[in-house]
Amino acid sequence: MNKIKAGIIGGAGYTGGEMLRILVNHPNVEIAFVNSTSNAGNLISDVHTDLIGDTDLKFVNDIPQDIDVLFLCVGHGDAKKFLAANPIQEGIKIIDLSQDFRLTANALLDNRNFIYGLPELNRAQIKTANNIANPGCFATCIQLGLLPLAAKGLIKSEVHINATTGSTGAGQGLNATSHFSWRNNNLSIYKAFEHQHLNEIGEGLLQLQPSLSDVLSFIPQRGAFTRGILAAMYLETDLSLEDAQTLYEDYYSNHPFTHVSRKNIDLKQVVNTNKALVHVEKHNGKLFIISIIDNLLKGASGQAVQNMNLMFGLEETAGLKLKAAYF
Repeated sequence: MNKIKAGIIGGAGYTGGEMLRILVNHPNVEIAFVNSTSNAGNLISDVHTDLIGDTDLKFVNDIPQDIDVLFLCVGHGDAKKFLAANPIQEGIKIIDLSQDFRLTANALLDNRNFIYGLPELNRAQIKTANNIANPGCFATCIQLGLLPLAAKGLIKSEVHINATTGSTGAGQGLNATSHFSWRNNNLSIYKAFEHQHLNEIGEGLLQLQPSLSDVLSFIPQRGAFTRGILAAMYLETDLSLEDAQTLYEDYYSNHPFTHVSRKNIDLKQVVNTNKALVHVEKHNGKLFIISIIDNLLKGASGQAVQNMNLMFGLEETAGLKLKAAYF
């Protein structure tokens, strides 16, 4: 088959850089252009210096329409503004990595309807979609820890969630909490009980468990490392440990990137991969769940490419068979 021609908007940031690193080696994709208003005319490898020798492409300021798919690697609120200012031909598929279209109330823009792009939840819909709202990083990690329970209607108590993300989760722009001198050897909590990803987590769980009425109590943390998310969750349950492990293993048996480990897990097992690992334990009457992902890959650009693969009928894992950089 002919290669898929892909365009990238916002190619100079973290998610744009990760998108380039994947697509430059994807066997079924040709990068048609990479748009960056701040870097137009510059070599991509001058900004993403780890791509020296991998591509001679330069950033452009225009938006060619001779493409099959457009990735929007822009900030929250900017995707909707971009599409309003730059009409994209109807036949071009769009995968948006911002939060602009993730919620049902915001999923329709003119004649474009955005499907929530979590393959472990919506794989069938993604395969026939023309527009994808790529999930948030916290939302991906937390939902993957809870979807098997919701699918069986087993979330019957408050879910307590503590999740820590690396500094790349804050984006490339500098602010007080992303400077090395502040972040290093430090740990802080932010947006306790109010994080914006709670809404999409709730919608995803309600899709599987419409009767869900219990509270998700979420405490996000900033970690002193660059990439990855570890979410630790617990809730009351009557499930035995063996039944819980079987439930999770059965749910993810046909999903190539999410794996259930019967041994404890750590973040280095998934960093630089599109994998998610989930581990469950039973402590008295509580089910304890650990879920881990790389926030820039399974939590952003890797998942976006996974969605592209599904949309174009490719092998779901194409271009994404990445080994963790464990040492």
